[in-house]
Amino acid sequence: MNQCENLSAKRKNAPFRYDVVGSFLRPEALKKARKDYRGGMISKEKLKEVEDREILKLVQKEKDAGLQSVTDGEFRRSWWHLDFMWGLQGVERKNLKKGYLFHDEVTRGETASLSGKISGENHPFLEHYRFLREAAGNDVLARQTIPAPAQFLAELYRAENKDATDRIYPDIEMLIKDISSAYQTVLSDLYQAGCRNVQIDDCTWGMFCDQKYWQARQDNKVDLKSLADLYLKANNMALESCPADLTVNTHVCRGNYHSTWAASGGYEPIAEVLFGGENVSAYYLEFDSDRCGDFSPLRNVPADKLVVLGLVSSKTPQLEDKETLIARIREAERYVPLERLCLSPQCGFASTEEGNLLTEADQWAKIALVREVAREVWKDC
Repeated sequence: MNQCENLSAKRKNAPFRYDVVGSFLRPEALKKARKDYRGGMISKEKLKEVEDREILKLVQKEKDAGLQSVTDGEFRRSWWHLDFMWGLQGVERKNLKKGYLFHDEVTRGETASLSGKISGENHPFLEHYRFLREAAGNDVLARQTIPAPAQFLAELYRAENKDATDRIYPDIEMLIKDISSAYQTVLSDLYQAGCRNVQIDDCTWGMFCDQKYWQARQDNKVDLKSLADLYLKANNMALESCPADLTVNTHVCRGNYHSTWAASGGYEPIAEVLFGGENVSAYYLEFDSDRCGDFSPLRNVPADKLVVLGLVSSKTPQLEDKETLIARIREAERYVPLERLCLSPQCGFASTEEGNLLTEADQWAKIALVREVAREVWKDC
């Protein structure tokens, strides 16, 4: 048995050698159903029927693509993060005049604001996961993606939300405690439903990478290190009581909306805190463009953690060159041994229901390329 086969035999949980971040382009039938539901033309039950049907189709496509872990594509969500936050107790949906700022584009104006104390019981994602697990069967891993606690904390301190947050939680330590407790409740419920792999998606670290963003924040006397430590505390406290056999990984994002981005810069400013301090098993990291910097910050990743190299762009339809991808993996190997590396697209294909500017055929071609490269680099993995 060669080294690659031996590692494959041991690995029963994501990340696998070739993997995905989690979201997929919404099919037209689903887009139409969501539009019809918002317009009052179909019921919530009818929308769920369409969601169920399209998720079943997606799971089969994921299996056909050779993926060893599957998600529901986030097909029941409008946003990668807000839908989860809206599902927590004490949180309400709020419309805004202006959305999130991306490069040359602005999103829909929605946010999650506090209406009371936060808790995590009866979260709707629990039923979503149960459906996915049944659809996945026993031959692949059913994986759940949720926004990181730090992302929720950051959302609650957006300018539009700060007054409500301060009114309900004048003490930020109590806020972090309740966020952690709510997440622990959700994670425990997911575990009881059979979930053994959770991915916390996190744009907060991606913003730390952007030097221009933080230079602007300095005018408000914001200390990068103190805020990074606060976000790290929020994430780690939420994961404190996780069962030993619940694998928690994280995806670090610089923004992924309609094929555009929000932040730019390498991982160096936060590498020591993020890689050295966050209590996760693996990092799904963006390395698909020059905006992401080089691989040298990976020297901070501890020897017991895995790194998923997001070398294939989910933002563009153009297919990457296979030999270039292999060369980049070899370059990353200077900092992290090959046996602790994996490969994936840099982000999901549809972090929001709008989706990125490529076709479903492009999407599956990207995944096929990831699989092809991984099998060449890691042989029979």
